Order: sequence, then C-alpha cells, then structure tokens
Amino acid sequence: MVVTLDDTKRIAIGQKLADMKAMQELIISNEQKLIQACTDQDIRKRLQDMLNDDQKNMGVLDTVIVQYGVKADPHSSIQKIIEQGQKMMDDSELSLFEKTAQHELLKHAQVGSGLVVHKAAQVVGADVMAAIGPLNAVNFENRAHQEQLKGILEILGTRELTGQEPDQGLWGRVQDAVAALSGVVGSAVTQTSGMSDMTIGQIIRMDHTKARTLFAEIQGSNDPQKIQEFFGQLYKDLLAHAKAEEQVVYPAMRSYYNQTQDLYNEQAQQEQLLNQIKSMNPSAIDDFKAQVQRLMDMTNHHINQEENEMLPQLDANFSSEQQQRMATEFKSAKSKLQDEMAASTK
Repeated sequence: MVVTLDDTKRIAIGQKLADMKAMQELIISNEQKLIQACTDQDIRKRLQDMLNDDQKNMGVLDTVIVQYGVKADPHSSIQKIIEQGQKMMDDSELSLFEKTAQHELLKHAQVGSGLVVHKAAQVVGADVMAAIGPLNAVNFENRAHQEQLKGILEILGTRELTGQEPDQGLWGRVQDAVAALSGVVGSAVTQTSGMSDMTIGQIIRMDHTKARTLFAEIQGSNDPQKIQEFFGQLYKDLLAHAKAEEQVVYPAMRSYYNQTQDLYNEQAQQEQLLNQIKSMNPSAIDDFKAQVQRLMDMTNHHINQEENEMLPQLDANFSSEQQQRMATEFKSAKSKLQDEMAASTK
C-alpha cells in the first residue's frame, strides 16, 4: 500500500516557499518604513512603485503556494532574520542609506530563494514546474528592484559622504540594467500580470493542467518510489480541488448550470477511487497503473465537462469582479483544506 503521501523533496520546496512568503512580509514592511523616512520625492516614488509590486507579488506567492499544494512552516532561522531585520529598520542610529543597504540584501536573498525553488522544481517534476511558474516573474521583479536600489544607494551614499549629488547618468544606467534583465527573462512579467487577481476559471484551469501533468508523470514512470510520490501529490491536489469547488463554485452555479449535481456525483466517485488506489502497492506497477488509468479517464471526463460546459456558463453569468472574488474564496478554501490534510498526517 502507499505508505505516505508526503515526499521530503516536495516538503523542502514547500518550506522554501513559506520562507519566501515570510520574507516578503518583511520586505513590504521595510518599504513602508523607508517611504516614511525618505524626504526625496523621486526616491519615494521609486520606493512606492516597489511596494506596489511587492504587495502584488505577495498575492502571486499565495497563489503559487496554494497551487503547489504542499504546506510547510518557515525555517526557525528565517524568523530570526526577520526579527533582526525589523530591529535594524527601527534603529534610530542607522542612516537611511544603511537601512536601504540592508533592504537591498533582503531583496538579494529573496532572488536567491526564488531561483533555488525554480531549479529544485526542475529536478522534482513537471507538475512542480507548472505550479511554481508564476514565481519566475516575481524573481525578475526582485532583480529589477535590486538595480533600482543600487541607484538609490548611490544617491544616498554620495549625499551622506559629500553633501553633493551623484552624476546625472545614474538612472539611465539603472534603466539599461533592467532592460538587459528583461531581455534575459523574456516575457516573464507579462505572463504574470494579473496573477494576483485571477478569475476562478483561470484557477480551475491551472488545477486541471497540474492534474493532467501528474497523470502523465505517473504513467511515464516505472519507478515505484516516483509513482508513489506523484500519486501522493495527485491525491492531495484532487481532493482539495474537489472539496473547494463543492464549497465555493458548485453552489453558485446551480442556478445557471443544470448539470451541477452530476459534477458533485462524479467527484464523489473520484474520491472513492482515489482511496482505493491509495491502499494499493505501487510496486505492483501494472495493477496500480491500470487503476490510475481508470481515475484519469474519470477525471478527464469531469475536466472536459467543466471546461466545455460549466465554465462558459460561469463566464456568461458572473462579472470579472465576481469571478475574482470567487477565485479568492476558492484559494482560501483550498488552503484551509491543505492545512487540514497536512495536520492529519502529522
């Protein structure tokens, strides 16, 4: 039988994402304090733009964590870093230059964490890459912020040391550096625009894409350990997705889609089969994959019905703002369900 639904590599990535979220909260707090302390209107405007980006990126991180589906707490060391960062930002003996320099170091660390998650995802599985894809644009924006902060540091440092202004070509150099980054990353930013205010249809389709990827990973492997890992993630993803839909989406759709009860019934059958497969030994590869194929056929039928019938009715009857609110409720419900599943395995 499947001994565990958890995998140490996936838990480690989940913990790193939790670290990033905790650090993002500190970054936002720091920027609010730097804006309050700064009297230079141009620098304040640049810091405000960074803050707007970082508040948006907090929403992107929340989406990535829910789509990833493996909950974890931040490392204890991260809490120590956060406490030190808060003390430094509140230290009246430190200059604005020194506080901004510390903030740039936090941005650098956040970029490093994002890149590590991306590289680890490449090793662990295509489904992880699908879930954390929006993180690429967060990484890009943090790198762009680093270049902006370097420019701000040049200005603050020159003023602090000499009482004079640096050369006027500074922001041109910063803009060139950001443009060079954009050329490397490509369309990462435009791909992620709107990630923090996605509609429920977009979120559901993302879940469907990840489920299809996990099915393909299971069917493409003959390693029982990898099959167990992929199925463990699929099990948790499908259950959280189904129960969140039943709490948030299906009740809203009953008046507009007369096949809604069929969707409830299909998901009940899906849960039964999931639990049957969970009790099987993945080392009996042929039998295990045969049951996974049954589950995949059932899930694909359900996905096609939602995408071809239910979601068009949702688009026709709910405004973009209503769909965004539904997406927020759906992600919140999924997150709570993921927490409950994680707690039940401890």
